Amino acid sequence: MSTRNQRQLAERKGQWSETLCAWFLRLKGYRILQQRFRCPLGEIDIVARKNRLIVFVEIKARTNLNQALEAVSPWQRKRIEGAAHVFLEQQTTFPYEEVRFDVIGVSPGKLPHHLRDAWRPEG
Repeated sequence: MSTRNQRQLAERKGQWSETLCAWFLRLKGYRILQQRFRCPLGEIDIVARKNRLIVFVEIKARTNLNQALEAVSPWQRKRIEGAAHVFLEQQTTFPYEEVRFDVIGVSPGKLPHHLRDAWRPEG
């Protein structure tokens, strides 16, 4: 399989995982504010809200659930945090009191695993 085909397959798998996780969060009472938020500082897979809590969610699909949950590197965390800051600066339509960073791991044949409060920004 060519590199281009591998990238396309990975992109489709990622989109499917994000759609699955958006529905998973909706069933848990979250309102999806945006999927695939992009800015120069980074990208956020899902931005969701539950009451006055804003949740920035990174989706990781791997063959093993543990690998998925451990796949967010410190570099990725910084980029997600930067994008979250940009997102929050752009929002004036809803009040929020708390912000949280979550990871949802997706692996074949298993329900998504939601790791709440996966990390906290430094400083």
